[in-house]
Amino acid sequence: MKEQISNLEKEQEEAEKELSDPEVIGDPSLLEKAGKRLKEIGEILEVGKPLKAMYDDLEAAKELLDIASDDDRQQLRKEIEDLESKIPDFEEQLRFRLLPSDPNDGKNVILEIRGAEGGEEANLFARDLHDMYVALAGLHKWKVEPLGAQEGGMGGYSAVSILISGSSAWTRLKHEGGVHRVQRVPVTESQGRVHTSSATVSVLPEAQEVDIEISDNELQVDVYRSSGPGGQSVNTTDSAVRITHLPTGLVVSMQDEKSQLQNKAKALRVLRSRLMQNEQDKLQAEASAARKGQVGTGGRSEKIRTYNFKENRVTDHRIGLTLHKLERILTGDLDEVIDELLTNERSQQLIERAGTDSP
Repeated sequence: MKEQISNLEKEQEEAEKELSDPEVIGDPSLLEKAGKRLKEIGEILEVGKPLKAMYDDLEAAKELLDIASDDDRQQLRKEIEDLESKIPDFEEQLRFRLLPSDPNDGKNVILEIRGAEGGEEANLFARDLHDMYVALAGLHKWKVEPLGAQEGGMGGYSAVSILISGSSAWTRLKHEGGVHRVQRVPVTESQGRVHTSSATVSVLPEAQEVDIEISDNELQVDVYRSSGPGGQSVNTTDSAVRITHLPTGLVVSMQDEKSQLQNKAKALRVLRSRLMQNEQDKLQAEASAARKGQVGTGGRSEKIRTYNFKENRVTDHRIGLTLHKLERILTGDLDEVIDELLTNERSQQLIERAGTDSP
């Protein structure tokens, strides 16, 4: 590990020089890439440099032990013992930090939430999830921008999408994609029976223009009048926009803004992000697009997490975590779940790396 740390220190010096290179400064994509790598190396060396110093101190103490007097030998043995007890923990931390970073780390996030099984109760739950993520964003001081919403008849969302901006947004939200199941007594239930409904969450990294280029001749842009719940017109001008990406058939519609240009700009942001996700899926040789993998058919049996109101319980089925603080979680207190998911992800990466490294 000492050699790895030394190599990273050299790479850090080279990255710092690269950031002052006029060619890199003049190219936004190169500048972003170099800055991101320098930040990654710095975070690794926060553990690596102290560990390297421990290795040096341990080596020096062992060399002095052979020639030291009795009193000094006792002190050196204690120092060696302390170092040998600390080093494994730092090595474990370093192994975690040396794992490949997610290429989307640092990107903003587009969350798409849809009511799935359960009719209006599913739409109401979709609104609860929307409010939960907005509250979580507030706790982390992330910026939230509405992109589009289709309201149900009782005030829920049949579909809603938001952009969450923040340096750690993707890292902490990427595992939220999937089917979320709710078990509670719906407001429409007169007999007090518990119903099970579901909503789907898709998590997309926001793509920049430098990530995905889209030619105008690849797009079919249709405009129409915005409509509200039940289909009634809410606008007298053709401000709603539907964009079809002809090569892939992807369709994105936006109608929340009164301006056609604003709706088109938002639709392009979502389209670009979906296209980037599809490209990343192909590079990873996945069988289907990540977005489809996240939400499946929206069926309750495909759930990643269950929210049980009667028991004040939230269970994440992927990691077997159960917390009895549903009310707090719905107000954005989701970090304990997210931290466990990230720890599980890193543990799985370590297991995979160990399997790859073994003969």
